[in-house]
Amino acid sequence: MQVSVETTSAIERVLTITVPAARIDEKVSSEVAKTAKTVRIDGFRKGKVPVNVVKKRYGQGIRLDAIEQIMRDAYVEAVQKEELQPAGMPTIEPKSMAEGADLEFVAKVEVYPVVELVDATNISVERVISEVTDADVDTMLETLRKQNADWVAVEREAADGDQATIDFVGYIDGEAFEGGEAKDHKLVLGSNTMIPGFEAGIIGMKVGESRDVMVTFPEDYQAEALKGKEAKFVITASEVAEQSIPELNDAFVEKFGLEEATVEALRAEVRKNMERELNQAVKAKLKNALFDGLLENNPVDVPSVLVSQEVDGLRQQAAQQFGGQGFDASQLPAELFQDEATKRAKLGLLISEVIKQNELTVENDRVQSFLEEMAQAYQEPQQVIDFYLKDKERLTQIQSAVLEEQVVDKLLESAQVTEVTLGYEDAIKPKAEAAEEVEESAEA
Repeated sequence: MQVSVETTSAIERVLTITVPAARIDEKVSSEVAKTAKTVRIDGFRKGKVPVNVVKKRYGQGIRLDAIEQIMRDAYVEAVQKEELQPAGMPTIEPKSMAEGADLEFVAKVEVYPVVELVDATNISVERVISEVTDADVDTMLETLRKQNADWVAVEREAADGDQATIDFVGYIDGEAFEGGEAKDHKLVLGSNTMIPGFEAGIIGMKVGESRDVMVTFPEDYQAEALKGKEAKFVITASEVAEQSIPELNDAFVEKFGLEEATVEALRAEVRKNMERELNQAVKAKLKNALFDGLLENNPVDVPSVLVSQEVDGLRQQAAQQFGGQGFDASQLPAELFQDEATKRAKLGLLISEVIKQNELTVENDRVQSFLEEMAQAYQEPQQVIDFYLKDKERLTQIQSAVLEEQVVDKLLESAQVTEVTLGYEDAIKPKAEAAEEVEESAEA
């Protein structure tokens, strides 16, 4: 068998493979003989059909099947011989299949790229230093009180922060439009859940009062027919209610099912949860910064099959998060996930190379620590730990996460790290959200 390999890109190889005619003939003869033992043909007993009869009747089909099998086998042999690392299945195209002549075919395949990592000293990251203060705990407790507030009807004009129960009908050019009507709709004024001007028009209304409120739909409104249109809403208020925030006392604490229903116990539990959230956020920011630096300093071509695998994974995540049970993830266009999938595929190649070069293996004590820390967020931590330890697939997921942490530690040994101190709220914000706020502040 002869093999020639053409490198058409960093990740694509074109193999031209020639298989001797004798190998084809031998394979065909063998398959004809096998068929002769099993085929039924009128006038002959089973297993006694002459080979020449079988070849005359079935020979062409047998030969095509034999060639298909030989091309698959020859491709595998060629890949091993040339020491290639295919990233996916090849596309195979026959060039010469004439009977009695050598078989020649072309196999095009993507291979894993050769990754040569740049020294991690070129990576610069910020390590966030933060802590949960008493004031942060107070703010969180206030949030819990507001989340458990009741709405109490009042006999006064509606104010910002109140909940108004309203009926409304929307008109454009004097005609009511579809989707512009509701009854007994509860709206918290200042929540900005309605189009600009709608909530402001309710401020000052009393129960039983009706108003005409003029608004303009935004140019980027989701309903095409309403974009940029001026509308009149006839709004009637049937109730105005204000928040009744519960007192922070032992009776309030009982709602949370703590063993000790005291304010001090709640403060301790809230602080513990906040510190766990802060620790996770700080670690995630540092990891993401390191991996972004790894990507930036190590450009790498990525096989399309790896990107496709990541697209499928992201589709499934999106389907589970937004689509509900029975949602067909394949309905989601691949373009929605292409950039993120490409980034993930590239990062996977680079992380694998870090693991390979540094001969990293999963540290079992870190797996146990990882599980214990994760389980603290649940009421029965040991049940959670056992849930993962007793299932090989779930445990593999945890081991992969731990190995990723070990990659982070290895990169930190060489990376340029600057410490930056942030308050709790800023420290737990995702990177994109924090950057957006900085940009808005600069524009202001």
